[in-house]
Amino acid sequence: MDPILFEIGGFQLRYYGLMYALAFFIGIEIAKREAKRANMSPELLENFAITAMVSGLIGGRLYYVLFNPHYYFNNPMQIPAVWNGGMAIHGGIIGGIIGTFIFAHRHKVSPWKLGDIAAAPFILGQAIGRFGNLMNGEVHGVPTFTPWKVIFTLKPGFYNWYNQYRAMSIEAQMKYKELVPWGIVFPESSPAGSEFPNLPLHPAMLYEMFLNFTAFLLIWFYFRKKDYAAGTVWWIYVIMYSLIRVFVSFFRAEDLMVMGFRAPHAISIVFVGVSVIMIKYLNNKKI
Repeated sequence: MDPILFEIGGFQLRYYGLMYALAFFIGIEIAKREAKRANMSPELLENFAITAMVSGLIGGRLYYVLFNPHYYFNNPMQIPAVWNGGMAIHGGIIGGIIGTFIFAHRHKVSPWKLGDIAAAPFILGQAIGRFGNLMNGEVHGVPTFTPWKVIFTLKPGFYNWYNQYRAMSIEAQMKYKELVPWGIVFPESSPAGSEFPNLPLHPAMLYEMFLNFTAFLLIWFYFRKKDYAAGTVWWIYVIMYSLIRVFVSFFRAEDLMVMGFRAPHAISIVFVGVSVIMIKYLNNKKI
């Protein structure tokens, strides 16, 4: 497992960059097909895709920085260094929504129609991107041989247990491996390998990749064909991804924490509540 696909001279092609490039171009092609149903020009959708991507990247980075103020206050030059990691999908969603409304206002189109068009490509892009996370050894889970009660404990509790585990004898440690004997061992050069060297981990990024792709299929083959009010499909996407993230976060080792709670759990609950309200509002307005 290596983050670099190939290297020629000083040029490196990384899986992470390749996956996001593929996600972007595949997403544009899917969006163009959906735009025809909404009577929008392909050129408009291409410009919108670039705006949504840039605003999403900015939102994802700012969200991560705001939840890590101590580090970035002391290292302000690292704020724009996205290549060193540090993006948050919930911030990307917020940034994408803001970018969509700005673009819609400038081009005098419905932001809700743009959101509906973006829903399927967005979740598919997230699924593709998670393969890049796998090759980087990031967005990783906790060790799989731990008891379930430990996996479902909040992050501080897990690390308290992990410190006790590392202080055990080798014989005592080996007993844990018999509980859930599967997972992926990442290279020690990766974030996952450096945090949990030589331990089988839950491939949390693959869990999310599978669930995101399933959500894409549901949106593309079912929800987008329904006669909903404009904007409904977008908010269905937000609900689906929020529920996916709540589930996957139980297994992730590096989620942002706020006052002892997982930030993705808190923000996902808020997103679901807002989405339900917006779906009811849009469809009541349609009637």
